[in-house]
Amino acid sequence: MNSEMPPTAPPPLVTAASVTAVEGLVLVCLAVLEVASLTGGRLTMGLTTAVFFAAFGLLLLACGWLITRGHTWTRGPILLAQLIALGLAWNLRGGETTLISVAIGVVALIVIAGMLHPASIEAINDADGR
Repeated sequence: MNSEMPPTAPPPLVTAASVTAVEGLVLVCLAVLEVASLTGGRLTMGLTTAVFFAAFGLLLLACGWLITRGHTWTRGPILLAQLIALGLAWNLRGGETTLISVAIGVVALIVIAGMLHPASIEAINDADGR
């Protein structure tokens, strides 16, 4: 399960992993911004939101790095995060948030396509010992 992938992971997998890591970095930045904007009236909500963003962001950063190193368990969290992102994109569609919705949706589809590309699946299956 933790065996190494070939010397270089296929480009679609590297792309999906890189975009996933960027998503994680964005979430960590949002956590920092949330902490910076805390006020007494929303202290509890702000702290729990910041902790969630930070934890989820760090998980995505780790998964993006580990998937290219043969840790196949990271496939699930990466794909789940993209499905959540697609749901969020659908929810934000229309009005002033349409551009954000499209951006989130496109990024999620790029990661899904990279993770489900035949070369990526083959590399992950090889690392998993199949």
